[in-house]
Amino acid sequence: MARLCTLASGSTGNATYISTATGDILIDAGLSCKGLKAAIDAAGCDLSNLKAVAITHTHIDHTKGLKVFLKNIRVPLIASSQTLQGLNDIGFIPEGTKTVCCDSGNVDLCDMGVTYFKTSHDAAGSGGYVITLPDGRRAAVCTDLGIMTNDIREHLSGCDVVLLESNHDVDMLRRGPYPAELKLRIMSDKGHLSNIACAAELPALLAGGTTRFVLGHLSMQNNTPLLAQAAARASLAAVGAKIGADCLLEIAKPKTVGVTAF
Repeated sequence: MARLCTLASGSTGNATYISTATGDILIDAGLSCKGLKAAIDAAGCDLSNLKAVAITHTHIDHTKGLKVFLKNIRVPLIASSQTLQGLNDIGFIPEGTKTVCCDSGNVDLCDMGVTYFKTSHDAAGSGGYVITLPDGRRAAVCTDLGIMTNDIREHLSGCDVVLLESNHDVDMLRRGPYPAELKLRIMSDKGHLSNIACAAELPALLAGGTTRFVLGHLSMQNNTPLLAQAAARASLAAVGAKIGADCLLEIAKPKTVGVTAF
């Protein structure tokens, strides 16, 4: 049985661990090395099975523990060429680390396939990943995007489990304490996906075969789990889908490990 484990999800740190029968992969390293190791252990996973670390983009909430972690756990680093260059420029890639550019889209990793797709965000080379298991099942991690594109939709379609950003409630953000410039950045095409924008994608994903949804990267200032869940439930209910019967819906927490089996 494969598992998607959200180790942390939000502005304070992001890391997702996908564990399979043939090997594991860590997507993003936004916790300290100590925190990553503790969270992976809490998820019931074995670091000796880790085959690679994949990074979505260079922002610190996705890369905080990367350098120390790769010094301790010698596995390849997968990222887009721009992300690899950015990480190298800031000294986040330890000497001797094997780097794998995923610009072409697909990387073979033991018996798994790692497919990169571009996202619209204010970081050069920003992207998401689809992990394909030996039996054909797929898991996707897609956060930090201002807009959904048809290319992203095509990559997510048919995935068994999708971790999708549901960052903010638009009304909370507009009324909140953030400076106007930051609010505009978050709501821009290179910012973050709102609850409504996220929820609007779920019916098509369900129709394409996704049965497990994990809402991630919720803002602690401009969102609540209840609001994100309510938007998702309403969108799915509008097409007659029932949570628990037709699909599962979970919320990834900022600092609490969550495990979704698929």
